[in-house]
Amino acid sequence: MSDLSSADSVGLVIPETYRHQQPFALQCGETLEGFELVYETYGELNDQASNAVLVCHALSGHHHAAGFHEAAESRPGWWDSCIGPGKPIDTRRFYVVSLNNLGGCHGSTGPRSINPTAGTPFGPEFPLVTVSDWVRSQRLLADHLGIQQFAAVIGGSLGGMQAMQWAIDFPDRLRAAVLIASAAKLSAQNIAFNEIARQAILTDPEYHHGKYREHGVNPDIGLMLARMLGHVTYLSDDGMRQKFGRELKSGDLSLGLDVEFQVESYLHHQGRSFSKQFDANTYLLMTRALDYFDPARPYEDDLVVALSNALCKFCVISFTTDWRFSVKRSKEIVDALVEAGKNVASAVIESDHGHDSFLLPISRYFKVLSTYMNRLHREAGGAC
Repeated sequence: MSDLSSADSVGLVIPETYRHQQPFALQCGETLEGFELVYETYGELNDQASNAVLVCHALSGHHHAAGFHEAAESRPGWWDSCIGPGKPIDTRRFYVVSLNNLGGCHGSTGPRSINPTAGTPFGPEFPLVTVSDWVRSQRLLADHLGIQQFAAVIGGSLGGMQAMQWAIDFPDRLRAAVLIASAAKLSAQNIAFNEIARQAILTDPEYHHGKYREHGVNPDIGLMLARMLGHVTYLSDDGMRQKFGRELKSGDLSLGLDVEFQVESYLHHQGRSFSKQFDANTYLLMTRALDYFDPARPYEDDLVVALSNALCKFCVISFTTDWRFSVKRSKEIVDALVEAGKNVASAVIESDHGHDSFLLPISRYFKVLSTYMNRLHREAGGAC
């Protein structure tokens, strides 16, 4: 992991805000009077504006993907291991744009924002947003930045779904889509996990039908349980065994007194931290967008037809122990792309880390991604 002074760090970064001041119609039928998107950029846009890469975040992600906001910051952005000079997404070659999606809780317009009609925070009244809505708002950001075509749109998990939607909705606006640990739609099991997480929040006594801020409280327990459940599904059995085993954090197992396993302590810590950083209404919003994603539905449930108008190249990466977004789900995407006659490269990466693998600097994974990004650079004559 980079530190501020290291040669492979993008260093200090300052978030910026794009303000769209015209009405924005959402797929659900409602209209926002305008919106704001918080974003960061790393590297420099070349004279041809041809070297831009859009990084789309996953469920609980945000705009701060790399670098540091201040010198005293202890941890860099969430994908810092992948973005920077000499890293797989090399900022000496690419101009990287990372944003917080519409509906987020890290500065972009979302449930915490003021509803201009009511003069109070949207809260649970913030309208449903979809992956297509996100992609359309991202296109407006690209227009604002003077980017007519991305060298690549890249994302892991829910971010990979956005990259796929870009290829379908705006085929002439990207040259490559990189889908990492993703799927063309959620399985019933995945939808079930998301619903359990939502119910943990909705049934928290402090949720107050989404009006918790007006009551001066927060559904900490519900958010904590939702995050704990999520973490269990993001890890693999082997990974959890290697990391925690049955080691004790405290207590006497032989007497059964005050026993806490290491894995329990880890989950409690992750859950508590998340409940302080993330908005409950945003969590509900994001998981529903994840559940509802199905780009084949408008095409009579035919993914081949849905992808047939795509013009870009594709790279699809999956991980052996990822049971939340399994190798099989990525293979379905690859098979549909092959049948549609598209240019697609794919790789299955051995990893013990489950779904979280896409966030980690796994050697073969980063070599595959670096090789693919270098190829994009070379195919553009080094200009991208």
